[in-house]
Amino acid sequence: MTQFVQQLVNGLSLGAIYALVALGYTMVYGTLQFINFAHSEVFMAGAFAAMVVAVHAGVAENPTWAGVALVAVAAMLFSMVLAIVVERVAYRPMRKSSRLNVLITAIGVSIFLQNVALVSFGTVLPFPEIVPRTAWELGGVRVSLNNVLILGVTLALMVALTYVVERTKIGLAMRAVSHSRDTAALMGIPVDRVIVATFAVGSLLAGAAAFLFCIENPRVDPAMGANIGLKAFVAAVVGGIGSIPGAVVGAIVLGLAETMVSGYFTSTWRDAIAFLLLIVVLLYKPSGLFGRHQMEKV
Repeated sequence: MTQFVQQLVNGLSLGAIYALVALGYTMVYGTLQFINFAHSEVFMAGAFAAMVVAVHAGVAENPTWAGVALVAVAAMLFSMVLAIVVERVAYRPMRKSSRLNVLITAIGVSIFLQNVALVSFGTVLPFPEIVPRTAWELGGVRVSLNNVLILGVTLALMVALTYVVERTKIGLAMRAVSHSRDTAALMGIPVDRVIVATFAVGSLLAGAAAFLFCIENPRVDPAMGANIGLKAFVAAVVGGIGSIPGAVVGAIVLGLAETMVSGYFTSTWRDAIAFLLLIVVLLYKPSGLFGRHQMEKV
């Protein structure tokens, strides 16, 4: 039982990071109906921004909670700005093109950003230890300060996102654009601004995920976004692409599945379980756990 609870804590922490990244995929898809494969590099860029600020702002040498907050905010803001630039430069001119062209553009942007990071920083770099490696034993279960931070920050961001989407004008506009861009434009909703806001919110969450991932796994790598991004995309599809609650549930299910397989069987199957889960869900519920089947007019 102790091992089960321990893997449950680990799985929730991992799933929380997946959830923050998956929300970016599902929000953009819900608004524009395409998969932003450059989102994984937005996550990676946030991690490098966090490292640069931690080193050059003196947080690495003298960690304080104010410094930790500064690093987290830097990661979120840099990811947001990068995503807005990508949307304006790469995606907006392609908005009336076919989905295949937009998909190819997203893959191209992803490769470009990854190579920019590779040229600028090289390969793997250590992330400074700015959060104490504190842990508590609760009935034989080890709960670290990082676990508490990851779950606490993720929960706070989920509550904030729910408030924005459900209770604010920009959230109402997002839901209107998600339902029909043309109808929203006819009703006077500034569609371009809403799309930018969608990218901004999704990338803020990705930046927060990058910071949380780095304090738990202290290294940064130009290719680090590929694996996390792919897992988060799988989580979004499992939950139902375009569904915000679905992205969160899919991410938690995926995180728990990975840690349970690693804890009870072998870590060799840790990555494979994500795609096995995806295949099973798509076989029995093609629209995902929370997705709705949409009829297409022909």
